[in-house]
Amino acid sequence: MTHWFHRNPLKATAPVSFNFYGVAGSPSANKICNDLRTSRARLLEMFTDTTCDPEIMKNATDTYFSLLQGFIASLDGTKQENKLRFMQNFKWTDTLQGNTPSAQQDAIFELVSMAFNVAIWHTKFASRLAGKENVTEVEAKDVHRSLKFAAGIFKHLKEVHIPRLITPAEKGRDLESRVMDTYMVQCKAEAQEVTIARAIELKHNATLIAALAFETANFYQKADHTLNTLEPECSSKWRKYLQLKQHFYMAYAYCYHGQTLLVSDKCGESIRSLQEAEKCYSKAEALCKEYRQTKGPGSTAKPSEQLFFTTLSGLIKNTLQKCERENGFIYFHKVPAEVPQLELKASYGLAEPISFEFPALSEQCTPEVYTTFDLTKGAKAENAKPKQEEEVKPMKEPDLKPQKDTGCVIS
Repeated sequence: MTHWFHRNPLKATAPVSFNFYGVAGSPSANKICNDLRTSRARLLEMFTDTTCDPEIMKNATDTYFSLLQGFIASLDGTKQENKLRFMQNFKWTDTLQGNTPSAQQDAIFELVSMAFNVAIWHTKFASRLAGKENVTEVEAKDVHRSLKFAAGIFKHLKEVHIPRLITPAEKGRDLESRVMDTYMVQCKAEAQEVTIARAIELKHNATLIAALAFETANFYQKADHTLNTLEPECSSKWRKYLQLKQHFYMAYAYCYHGQTLLVSDKCGESIRSLQEAEKCYSKAEALCKEYRQTKGPGSTAKPSEQLFFTTLSGLIKNTLQKCERENGFIYFHKVPAEVPQLELKASYGLAEPISFEFPALSEQCTPEVYTTFDLTKGAKAENAKPKQEEEVKPMKEPDLKPQKDTGCVIS
């Protein structure tokens, strides 16, 4: 299912040297600065390395974040702010705002920006893995886990670390609550898509599939509504994707709810539910075209070309024809004008974010080494705050090559 998910670009960042000549007053302090520079550079390389997997990514992130904690955690036995927190300036672009970066002289800004990128990487890894020709059960679980893990990172950053920033995020920037919430909800919705595909493949109860599809559609609707106050030029394309997925899963919900109603001998209501499924599917098809034509950040997904998308059309049509035949021979029910209410609540399969915590402080960052950083020596000119309007080169992300589409089949 290559190109099934919409993905916004990775955040880009300016190089950081961590050269605190004079301030870093011991070999151990200098080693921390050197290790920060090299581990940061390695982590940034991992974001665009197609051979990188979650284990490699975890090792790279743990190394960098454990060292960066030495610029954030209190190391002098008091509750006062770490004296190194505001030493270095960091510049990061935003996923929706092009190449013009935000800049803050704050280690927490670096912490949350880099972690945000780690979450985006996990969504891209999940998308790449889901695009393989024959996805194994283990790989499907990895897709599911990566999406829930990304949701957990977004949740943790929003609740714990972003509120600690001295300078709050500007409207439409990645660290602003609306954008964070949308990413988190989208990850949960996409994780549930994996569950739905699995439930369909294993021919689980139609009631369960309808409920999961309904919950997933509601997630996409919530994500879309969260973005409705953002500037259209940066959010319109993303919103079209969220809307088409909402209507697609509403079509699934009404289709499987129609099957449930037929089993319950409510043939008239079943027909009405399937008619509504047809409407939702047609709307999803129309939104696919609008999405492709809408300009905006991110790679363009092609859901309407996927087997999982096109199969639903035949399923709705065949099920509706069956219901109409049964109604003409057996039930003779009147088809109601009102659409049957989807008062569905999934008991199983709902995706919850995986809890995320930053790694512990590196063993290199001891109180003794901390005392050897002497701020009275002053910082070099390179740490002076650069101009906000200077652009940062975007990350060169690998192309996603289409594979043979096997729909939602997990081998």
